[in-house]
Amino acid sequence: MKEARVRYRTYSDQETIGLGRRVGALLRGGDVLALAGELGSGKTWFTKGVAVGLEIPSDTIITSPSFTLVNEYEGRWPLYHMDAYRLGSLSEFVSAGLEEYFYMGGVVVMEWADRWPEILPDLKLKVEFVILDEFTREITFSGNHPRAGEIVEKLKKEP
Repeated sequence: MKEARVRYRTYSDQETIGLGRRVGALLRGGDVLALAGELGSGKTWFTKGVAVGLEIPSDTIITSPSFTLVNEYEGRWPLYHMDAYRLGSLSEFVSAGLEEYFYMGGVVVMEWADRWPEILPDLKLKVEFVILDEFTREITFSGNHPRAGEIVEKLKKEP
């Protein structure tokens, strides 16, 4: 399949959360979002929005799992929020059993997914964050799998 791609700009943390909410509303069990971007680029803000879109209770605090590696949340689909930043190698990722989450039937959002792309399932949707200035982010969604293409096409159709 040809790569599907769509790009957005957000101008505040709240807009990044809103974009995440739109994406979260489109997700279903088995979907994997592979997030990439430097520190402070909005990956966790985006994930907070995905949680809203997955109907995770609004009083749930979504935090980056930098030290725990995975945070689990219950919503319309389980959300497995991973952070691979502190892992030093692919073998550490595998030893921690993190790849099992890709096949547990929930939605996986993996921060720092660009560190070991070879571990990710084919159906992943890549989400790349670029800092343009203090408040502005460019967020690009792309993927080669039909499921990634379906999500991208639905995003293009929504205002």
